Amino acid sequence: MAATATTTTPGAQIHLQAVKQSQQTRDPFWLGGAASCSAAFVSHPFDLAKVRMQTTHGASSHGMIGTMINVARHEGILSLYNGLSASLLRQGTYSTVRFGTYDVLKEKFGPKDGSKIPVSTMLMCGVLAGCVGGGFGNPADVVNIRMVNDGKLPVEQRRNYKHAFDGLYRIIKDEGPSQLMRGLGPNMYRAVLMTSSQLVSYDEFKRLLLSTPWFKDNLVTHFGSSLLAGLVATTVCAPLDVLKTRIMNSSGSSAGASHMFFHIIKTEGPLALFKGWLPAFLRLGPHTIVTFMVLEQLKIIVHQRK
Repeated sequence: MAATATTTTPGAQIHLQAVKQSQQTRDPFWLGGAASCSAAFVSHPFDLAKVRMQTTHGASSHGMIGTMINVARHEGILSLYNGLSASLLRQGTYSTVRFGTYDVLKEKFGPKDGSKIPVSTMLMCGVLAGCVGGGFGNPADVVNIRMVNDGKLPVEQRRNYKHAFDGLYRIIKDEGPSQLMRGLGPNMYRAVLMTSSQLVSYDEFKRLLLSTPWFKDNLVTHFGSSLLAGLVATTVCAPLDVLKTRIMNSSGSSAGASHMFFHIIKTEGPLALFKGWLPAFLRLGPHTIVTFMVLEQLKIIVHQRK
């Protein structure tokens, strides 16, 4: 019996080489989560101030800096890091999944010849990645918001979670597992907007800067791209961020996101949907900058080891 010879066309060989090279250069799935966790140490005090302002009904007597000073004065300076464990858990779940999924989807749906990925394709990848990441990060987000807001509650109403895992356990025990999915709708909407605006705008701003003769692929470009991406993401996500915070901070049964949306507009005015925008930007701006600058350095380290 004659042996059957197998031939590979040049096109198939090129495709196989591209797949092999892609697998070799693909960044680890956890890279974005690790970078986001490092950024949480910088941004957490601003995150705490943002949540405190968003959960204050009516006019607030403290601005962002005033809120941070007030917390440090009445609760101690270390209270600015209340809920840090929940913030790290959130970044370890939410950001790991959304960054990792975004890169996987870009590789799957992007051009195989190395040409520029269309913005529409990146937006689709961002929407899908944000949806998945928002679902994975929701339980830690509930605990995070409750922990950072605990200090402003009357003593008898405080939950006093020891750490993030204690918060998860007590919510399941006292309120039921379903409470960990509180605010899932607005949280996933926000995660979709955050991922599609933050990650896509960073990629686009970086590409635009590198297309000029004045910028190289270095820290200056990474800083500028991430700063602009943080500005875009903060503005896009502000209304849903307020809704998510209000819903997650409440206990027991509550109205849905649409009811909360119209209630805020009716009782506090449309601008209340942008309440805490400045601390949100001052939190998300540094967080975005540190995340992408650390991420770019981690990529260099990973690629050097391959």
